[in-house]
Amino acid sequence: MKALVLVALVACPMPAWAWSTAAHQEVTTKAIDVLPGSMKAFYKKHRLEMPTLSPETRSSADAPDRRFAIDRLVPFPFRDVPRTPAEFDERFGEEGKKIGRLPWMIQETYVRLVAAYKSGDKDAILKESDVLGAALADLHNPLAVTDNADGQKTDQPGLWIRFSERFPSRASSLSLDGDAAHLIDDPAGYVFSILASSYIWIDNILYADELAHRADRGYGGVYYEGLDDRAGRILRERLSWAARNTASYWYSAWTAAGRPDLK
Repeated sequence: MKALVLVALVACPMPAWAWSTAAHQEVTTKAIDVLPGSMKAFYKKHRLEMPTLSPETRSSADAPDRRFAIDRLVPFPFRDVPRTPAEFDERFGEEGKKIGRLPWMIQETYVRLVAAYKSGDKDAILKESDVLGAALADLHNPLAVTDNADGQKTDQPGLWIRFSERFPSRASSLSLDGDAAHLIDDPAGYVFSILASSYIWIDNILYADELAHRADRGYGGVYYEGLDDRAGRILRERLSWAARNTASYWYSAWTAAGRPDLK
């Protein structure tokens, strides 16, 4: 019976977003706050038209593409990972298609956002901005970029829901830091810098979960207090960087489009 429960936990599909709805909303809100003047005014005016910030927003069903378990194929620090989906598919074939396609989603959405800015289509700008921001936030979750996303390889099943979904709502603070948006010289390539900077925290999260579990075998309040003590800084750091980079990708796309007036 225990084996069946373990299989069920491991096989349980993960949500489309790599963070809870509240965490995604925090990231999007902070990203808007650190935009330059005219862009900030536009997004603040239309913020509730963005799906992530809509009062009716819900995390959607499982979307396995919204992760990138790169350590299944290439060891850290991933320097030789192909930078385009065509090159990636050519090198890894069918195996490469099984790990998700989060970096390619970001690259493709960025291109669509540039086109939306050029067209002046408000709805398209808000939609693509929201999709891009959500995908970037996902890439900042260390568990979204490992084959051990649910702790199944380290006898820590259920880690995904504990760290990504429940922890943000139970952490002592989600007050995010926010540096001003900056121009990204190579938006397509910068995705892989984010990938590496997320991956380095995986061992810390696994260890924090293990220690917190020792203190509370039922994963109750004591568990989350322990997780907050040991991994709260990691959570806030990853979400803060997600907000900065989201704003910077929006700003870079707007600049690539010629800095059009936004209404």
